[in-house]
Amino acid sequence: MTEIGKFLNKKSVNKAEIARRTGINTSHLSELSLNESTRLTVEELYLIALSIDTNPSIILEEVCKHLKLNNG
Repeated sequence: MTEIGKFLNKKSVNKAEIARRTGINTSHLSELSLNESTRLTVEELYLIALSIDTNPSIILEEVCKHLKLNNG
C-alpha cells in the first residue's frame, strides 16, 4: 500500500465520494492507493485534500516523509 493509500485508510474516507467530488476515477484512486509506481500529481493531491477537508500540506508531508536531502 502506498503512503496516500495508508493516509486515506487512516482517515476512513470513502474513495467513491472522493472520486465524485474530484473527478479522479475510482480505478485511478485505487492505483494511487495500492501501486507504488503510480505517481500522484500535485493537482490530484490538492483535489483529494479539498474533498476530505484536509490541509494539502498535511497530505504532502505524509506522502513525502521518506524523502531526504543529500548530505553535502
